[in-house]
Amino acid sequence: MNDPIEEQESHLLDADLDRLIRRAVEEDLGPDRHDATSACLIDPARRSAARFVARSAGRLCGAALLPDLAGAYDPAIELEVRATDGAVLSPGTVIATMTGSLRSVLAAERIALNFMTHLSGIATMTARFVEAVADTHARICDTRKTIPGLRALQKYAVVCGGGENHRIGLYDAVLVKDNHLAHIPRDRLESELTAAIERARSATPAPSFVEVEVDDLDQFERVLGCSPDRVLLDNMPPATMRQAVQMRDRLAPNVQLEASGGIDLSTVAEVARAGVDLISVGALTHSAPALDLALDVAS
Repeated sequence: MNDPIEEQESHLLDADLDRLIRRAVEEDLGPDRHDATSACLIDPARRSAARFVARSAGRLCGAALLPDLAGAYDPAIELEVRATDGAVLSPGTVIATMTGSLRSVLAAERIALNFMTHLSGIATMTARFVEAVADTHARICDTRKTIPGLRALQKYAVVCGGGENHRIGLYDAVLVKDNHLAHIPRDRLESELTAAIERARSATPAPSFVEVEVDDLDQFERVLGCSPDRVLLDNMPPATMRQAVQMRDRLAPNVQLEASGGIDLSTVAEVARAGVDLISVGALTHSAPALDLALDVAS
């Protein structure tokens, strides 16, 4: 079986990531690649060693970026990555070491930590959600609620935390939401939706899945008859979700059910026990607090 983290990691090593790193470096050092503080304080010949260290417990993400980041600042930096993405961190865990020009090490510090603390925060929050539903068959997945330009990295972080990716964008899957259906009279819903699903499946390339969002059980039953791959149960209480699961099992057992809307760590276990297959959580990418990591420079 393929490792999902390795699959995602290979997807990251492309021109988009290179451009992102270059933009980050230029944003911090400016067009002249100038660190005003180090220029007036650090001898350009001074070398030093430094360690990226975890200050808090969590799940690591972003170590895979360190070789490209270090190289973007100074190809002469010697980098040793000691912990791989997805690793469980304890306070004091050494993630990587850098040795080289002290000016280069200090210049690379903040951008490297910005990426790793943010992505590790996402991975850590995802791991907590995954752990909360571990005694059920529900899987935790992300949404499109990501920072523009960082979606691939944020979704990679979700996988590092043990979660799954939902659709990557508007291009790779079909998700019919309430605003897509607002113009369709209720008595024409089934015929219009069935035709739309058939068109979607005949497209080239075919979408990875076809999903329809519903708000109530009446709409849910109608949608089941249209044979989507998934149905999204939007903001339904767990009791209603259990009814939906029973209806699905009776009428369309091959359709997957996804729960979404306002689900947090205090409620996710109850939602999972309702019997849904997927639970999508926007907070994984838009509200995860940064994990406390630091760079310690040898004296």
